[in-house]
Amino acid sequence: MSRPLHLAVELDGEGAHPAAWRRASHAPAALLTPERVRALAQVAENAGVTIATFDDSLLPPGGVGPVGRIGAVERAAFAAVHTSVLGLAPVVSTTYSEPFHVSSQLASLDFAATGRAGWLVGATDDAAAARALGRPVVEGGAALRREARDAVRVARDLWDSWEDDAAVRDVDTGRYLDRDKLHYIDFVGETYSVKGPAIVPRPPQGQLVMLAPEGLLPTGVADVELVEGRSVADLAGDGAGLRFAELEVALDTPAHTAAARLADLERHAPWPAGPRLRYTGPPAGLVTLLEELAGVVDGVRLWPAVLDEDLPELSARVLPALFRSGTAARPQPGASLRSTLGLTRPASRFARHLTSVEGTA
Repeated sequence: MSRPLHLAVELDGEGAHPAAWRRASHAPAALLTPERVRALAQVAENAGVTIATFDDSLLPPGGVGPVGRIGAVERAAFAAVHTSVLGLAPVVSTTYSEPFHVSSQLASLDFAATGRAGWLVGATDDAAAARALGRPVVEGGAALRREARDAVRVARDLWDSWEDDAAVRDVDTGRYLDRDKLHYIDFVGETYSVKGPAIVPRPPQGQLVMLAPEGLLPTGVADVELVEGRSVADLAGDGAGLRFAELEVALDTPAHTAAARLADLERHAPWPAGPRLRYTGPPAGLVTLLEELAGVVDGVRLWPAVLDEDLPELSARVLPALFRSGTAARPQPGASLRSTLGLTRPASRFARHLTSVEGTA
């Protein structure tokens, strides 16, 4: 039998459909409130979801409704104090962002989440973002991949630049740090250099869980690759890490069929078919599809068409069936996101180097 699926859910905005806000159960102004962030995160956690992701962009979101957005890291940090087992993975772009600051933000998030944080690595292919920040435009897939590769390398090196026991915190002597356990990373890339060390201690997980769209990072760099395909057969493949399928869902509810709900939304804006797998119909059919995917991928990231309608159906009629059959895995209290996903906690590469040198002296 294949390993149980890990389930993730995207909690940005009102849902994946461009007109989702028209069927939201709250006033449009409530979108940009802490109560909204808390409520969605707690529904996802109570449902047994492994990871909540939070989309983001250097530019305002598009669409036909409210276009405001609170930063993804800030939303994840707020959700951290209102949840206890849910993994939290904000999108942070590697294009035009300062890797030193990104690594500090994400390390701080892991502390706030007590070891439940991830990083969904993003890229920004939009000249408007460069103009807004006064930066040279990063053009082309190769350049975007280079920036992503370098930013991830810098972040990981900075997280390792403090050994786990570098913070002494000795009140009697007034000694906070063991300076011998702080390290310069001395990174020199094609477009920037970073010396370090970090200004935040090593995160609780050592390294945050790294999620990335398939093909953005070199093979084996991401812990979780997000893979797209419009059929189950398209999603079959091998990877060096875990593979999560991207799946858009619109479910029948007690009041309306998925087809009727989508017809109502399509009056205002189309939901174009993209590269992701999409399911519309009764919850039982989604259960069957996810059971089929369990033999193909390690996890699934769900994109509910309308969060206020589809997330409750996922919670009540889809996930419980998957847990009963053993198809899906529920995160356990006290576990880090790395351990929930079956990933080991890596040692600092600087600590490994020092041990090796000492062992041969």
